[in-house]
Amino acid sequence: MVLPEHAKIIALLKDAGEIVGRKKLQKIVYIGKKMKLPLQEKYTFHVYGPYSEELTLRVEELCSLGFVTETKEKKAGYSQYRYKITKNGESFIEKFPLTWPREQASTIVHQLNGHSSKFLELVSTMLYFDELPKPEVKEKVFTLKKSQNYTEQDIQEAWEFIESLNHLS
Repeated sequence: MVLPEHAKIIALLKDAGEIVGRKKLQKIVYIGKKMKLPLQEKYTFHVYGPYSEELTLRVEELCSLGFVTETKEKKAGYSQYRYKITKNGESFIEKFPLTWPREQASTIVHQLNGHSSKFLELVSTMLYFDELPKPEVKEKVFTLKKSQNYTEQDIQEAWEFIESLNHLS
């Protein structure tokens, strides 16, 4: 178990207050990492965009340790999960020597948490292919994310959002 990396996830959840949805948590950590927050999770491209098995395991461990709660809710035909840090999680990161850019992270995490999972899936997919020219990134989105029915306007909004995040990092 790599406690400094666990502590960073706790700090991120503290900044968020609460994150609703496993996919949303994955995307917030990925985009935060792309915005230079000191997160180490390795990501691969998956059905819903960038995905980290490491993050999934880390969150499970944090729940087992009692530092994070995962609350399962039944929605129309599916289950949704809510993540929050516990009092034990709060005391852990207060005592743990952690290098975490509190102000920058809080601003970025709040921006991300205010958007839908679908929008964050688009943004994270675009960032995953950010070494490609913009027209190729758009083509990847329209090919790989066809079922999401993203529009030209969605992509333009995502580019503008990425640009605004870049000014924060």
